[in-house]
Amino acid sequence: MAKCTAPSQGHRSAAAAANCPACGSRYGRSYGGYSSYSSYSPSPTPSTSGSRGSGGSGRRSSKPRWSPSGSGVWYTPEQVRALTPVRETVENLAVAQPDLRDVFLCHAWDDRQGSAKDLHDLLEARGVRVWFSEKDLGLGVPLMRAIDKGLVNSRVGIVLVTPAMLRRLPTEGVADKELSALLRRERLVPVVHGTTYEELERVSLLLASRAGLSTAEESMAEVAAKIAELVKA
Repeated sequence: MAKCTAPSQGHRSAAAAANCPACGSRYGRSYGGYSSYSSYSPSPTPSTSGSRGSGGSGRRSSKPRWSPSGSGVWYTPEQVRALTPVRETVENLAVAQPDLRDVFLCHAWDDRQGSAKDLHDLLEARGVRVWFSEKDLGLGVPLMRAIDKGLVNSRVGIVLVTPAMLRRLPTEGVADKELSALLRRERLVPVVHGTTYEELERVSLLLASRAGLSTAEESMAEVAAKIAELVKA
């Protein structure tokens, strides 16, 4: 009867197990699948161009035509496609109504001293003129009326979509046709923060249908940098 070599030589590899006179045939079958790993070579990691990718794709390789020369801000192709119509509106309004503010920041009341103020401060630090409720809006004005008023006086509307915003939107009694009218202007950019587009879809399919930016994919500072480039005429 063949003697097992495990006590003296071990069975730590497929080759050692297969060479055992007692266990060779059995381990040869069970370890046989390992032979495929000898030729395995992992695929190269996609280049991220120094930044995180959109939607987990790892891509940050596009530069829109409005991005200044020498800018260190990179975009996904999806972001460029989504923001291009907004940029065209910005350029048209800069000629027709040069006195408009750059951005109207729409946010939930609960975010006024938190994420909304953070985004406001980041934008203003980059020289963006922001219409912000804490400075420009009286108490008691309905949300969508505020969006409409803000867009009239600004080139672009930024809707900060947070859990607080998702809670507030249904209570405003906003008709789909009103939101649809705003979206048709190509002046709204959602910034999703602390939630997801999937959660937004449960509250507003129309707003969720508009591609924007998300802090799940990049920092708030990076989002602000993109908005600043977008609205500078």
